[in-house]
Amino acid sequence: MPRFAANLSLLFTELPLPARFAAAAAAGFDAVEIQFPYDYPAPLLRDAAAAAAVDIILINLPAGDLMAGGYGLASHPARTTQFMAALAEGEHYAQVLGVQMVNVLAGRFDAQQDAALARQTLAANLALAGARLAAHGVRVTCEAINNLDMPGFVVSTPAELAAVLAEVAHPNVSMQLDLYHLARMRLDLVGTLAQYLPQTGHIQFADCPGRHEPGTGELPLAQIFALLDQLGYTGWCAAEYKPATSTADSLSWLASWH
Repeated sequence: MPRFAANLSLLFTELPLPARFAAAAAAGFDAVEIQFPYDYPAPLLRDAAAAAAVDIILINLPAGDLMAGGYGLASHPARTTQFMAALAEGEHYAQVLGVQMVNVLAGRFDAQQDAALARQTLAANLALAGARLAAHGVRVTCEAINNLDMPGFVVSTPAELAAVLAEVAHPNVSMQLDLYHLARMRLDLVGTLAQYLPQTGHIQFADCPGRHEPGTGELPLAQIFALLDQLGYTGWCAAEYKPATSTADSLSWLASWH
């Protein structure tokens, strides 16, 4: 089975973020990721992770107004200055936290915006981030997010993302695949993973429908993880799901697959 990490933005939310590291370690995780760690000082989170003996493997770059329903930063030429500020903040956190990867969220289309220009802007910003973070040994990922949960997202399928990454053409920039988002787009998981795994730097998962823990939906996650082993995937698989009840009650899968 792959190596599993806990997404602390969705798991262990019964506790404040600094306390979630120890809770994740007690549950059996030795690595975590955080969507947006920026409400806490980076040294505080670094020390909490170190005390719990867990690695922080990934954070997202700040995404501006995206999570509040806005357009985000990475695909809009008029927001280049804001993107550069976000890159600087993410770079600082990545260095302090010692993360392996930083994920760049593409954002939504502006209704007045040309789609080709949006994706060209995204490619340019990804190339810039890839080069800048490579100096610190930090890899950059970009994620395709389904356009049902997030209408207007700039890259909603791996094929769209692959076209952007072909334009980026930087060895430090790779694809992040989320099995939940693939399923929401009704893509063939086996075929998609086989096709895009060579370009993939990170994987996340939740069951579908519902985006809850494994076993609450229809996805054959055990078989998918076995397939990842067969395909030679050596990266992390991060549990980025919303527990149906409590985090503790949602973790029965970990003991059987760890």
